[in-house]
Amino acid sequence: MIQAALLAVLVYWVLYWCETYLLSWQCLSRPIVVAPVMGLLLGDFQTGIVMGAALESIFMGISGIGGSVPADGASAAIIAVCYTVLTGTDMEAGLALAMPVGTVIANFGVFSGFLQPLWSALAPAWEKLAVSCNEKKFTGLNLLLSLVIEPIPSLLIIFVAIAFGVEGISGLLASCPAWIMTGLTASASMMVAVGFGILCSMIWSGKIGCFFFVGYVLAKCVGMDSLPIAILGASIAIIMFFNDKEFIDFKKQITQLAVSAGPAVTDDEEGFF
Repeated sequence: MIQAALLAVLVYWVLYWCETYLLSWQCLSRPIVVAPVMGLLLGDFQTGIVMGAALESIFMGISGIGGSVPADGASAAIIAVCYTVLTGTDMEAGLALAMPVGTVIANFGVFSGFLQPLWSALAPAWEKLAVSCNEKKFTGLNLLLSLVIEPIPSLLIIFVAIAFGVEGISGLLASCPAWIMTGLTASASMMVAVGFGILCSMIWSGKIGCFFFVGYVLAKCVGMDSLPIAILGASIAIIMFFNDKEFIDFKKQITQLAVSAGPAVTDDEEGFF
């Protein structure tokens, strides 16, 4: 358990560092990336992939907008995968733990939660350091705080939860009646639906809403797999985009601007770009 906890901490810290400072939010901390990486390191890549897809369905519609503090999908994915792989339990039980774990860690998270007043209180010290024009000291302290000190609360929670909490949770669930485990399984399935519901509430429109029901019929009634449905959906989206009236009008406006600004453009594609 200690070794698995150290691996989990390393995965979280590396992905957090790459996401925040090296690549500037390239979705490396999303559950669909974190869970397969964690499963691979624990020797069960298949479980990591399956749980990553399910967890991404739960968390894809959850985002931090303004002052809101969303659940931490990366830590939730790591702990859920570790619990499932290390104890050999059903994936549904691990998925049911994901949202509570992510919510707890979000309150002690890197950029939000209970420690936010502490980071805000350091603003005068940073302003004074910036005025002194000591670039090396400013950069060094910034890296020390952002890459070492800030992630410590999340890293400690992940380490303790996996090193000392997995066996306890496993024993607790093993002693639960069958009806409780049935409820956990049902709740895990519903959380995926809730995640899709949150996402649909953000992107729903009358123009594309019908395709939701088409996809449902293709999956449940026709029996098509998700990959062919995704390919059909992508093809329809591309056709609609390039044949949309607003897009065509926008393309004409760009072409007219290019013509009025310089020599005549004979290639429509070149005029658009």
